[in-house]
Amino acid sequence: MEIGIDEAKRKAAAKGLSHLLADTYTLYLKTHNYHWNVTGPQFQQLHLMFMDQYTEMWTAVDEVAERIRALGEFAPGDYKQFAALTSIKVDEGVPVWKDMVKNLVDGHEALIRTARKLVPIAQQAGDESSAALIGDRLRIHEKTAWMLRSLLA
Repeated sequence: MEIGIDEAKRKAAAKGLSHLLADTYTLYLKTHNYHWNVTGPQFQQLHLMFMDQYTEMWTAVDEVAERIRALGEFAPGDYKQFAALTSIKVDEGVPVWKDMVKNLVDGHEALIRTARKLVPIAQQAGDESSAALIGDRLRIHEKTAWMLRSLLA
């Protein structure tokens, strides 16, 4: 494969994107679970907000996985692989709505940290496509975390 990115740097970028994919998928699944199971006075607002969030992340999962493939590597694609790669904490049981929101803030912030670690890897590789994708993910997750934090203020 010769796309103008050194092989070791290309593999490093794909490895980092695999962590981003695992975080995105795990946070997607958590958000979808909350959409199904939220209760309380904020039900309607949160139910719809969570749907918007998981729908956006579902598209992102595909974009990140396809970027890994464009770099010539296989994307992780099962629960065992995602569990080994993710930094998102998995819940025990079904939290109350405020804890759901707090857990999602924590999840988005963890994903942001994962993405931020990838920026210099993509830049050093000269991988503008991955850098742009990571930048897009950062903007979306930073905004989502802010919006969720605002519900707890």
